[in-house]
Amino acid sequence: MIIVKSAKEIEKMRVAGRITAGALAAAGEAIRPGMTTRELDKVIHHYITSHGAKPSFLGYAGFPASACISVNDTVIHGIPSNEKIHEGDIVSVDVGAYIDGYHGDSAKTFAVGEISDDAKRLLASTEESLYEAIKIAKPGMRIGDLSAAIAEYNESRGFSVVRQFVGHGVGRDLHEDPEVPNFGKAGHGPRLVAGMVIAVEPMINLGKPQVKVLSDGWTTKTADGSLSAHFEHTIAITSEGAVILTKPE
Repeated sequence: MIIVKSAKEIEKMRVAGRITAGALAAAGEAIRPGMTTRELDKVIHHYITSHGAKPSFLGYAGFPASACISVNDTVIHGIPSNEKIHEGDIVSVDVGAYIDGYHGDSAKTFAVGEISDDAKRLLASTEESLYEAIKIAKPGMRIGDLSAAIAEYNESRGFSVVRQFVGHGVGRDLHEDPEVPNFGKAGHGPRLVAGMVIAVEPMINLGKPQVKVLSDGWTTKTADGSLSAHFEHTIAITSEGAVILTKPE
């Protein structure tokens, strides 16, 4: 069931979204070669809790950290550890903040120092496709319109779209209906209406689309070892179009 939010609820989600965006910005400022992903997770945890919120991911279905931190060929759900970050890595950071009954959810892939040209192209295409989808997200459009826009943008540039994981609704629960795939047919899927809040999150691979989940039940890597990028915003559908709730201030 898709839960349509009131204006008051969306205002509460703006607060959660601002904290989420701030935590992601803090991660971007802190990330550096030589630090571990666990150290980066501590930065995110401190930011969220110091702003009166709780990390949405900590304890979610047993997840043991405040952020998913995924390096290079890890697509999503990387568990922070003693893994060190190196010059030339790309690091996807996915964070959520919960406050006053509502969640925010956002992700960004950061370049650590000088990265390869292929990595630069991958990051640019993934992020640009997110905004292509947001640009057309308005009442009357369908989820499939967003999905098709993301897929077409990336596949036309030689990248592949992960199909095992998708975006989702956001609200009182971190994951709500509807699913928001990064692939599909325009004109299909649930129709967007004012008050819907969704997380749009392209997950794009440099190589083939197949992924594998490791034995920890979380860490998801590209099956062929290629690089992967992940960008995400929580957006509210309004009569004027999409409003990004996790936009940095």
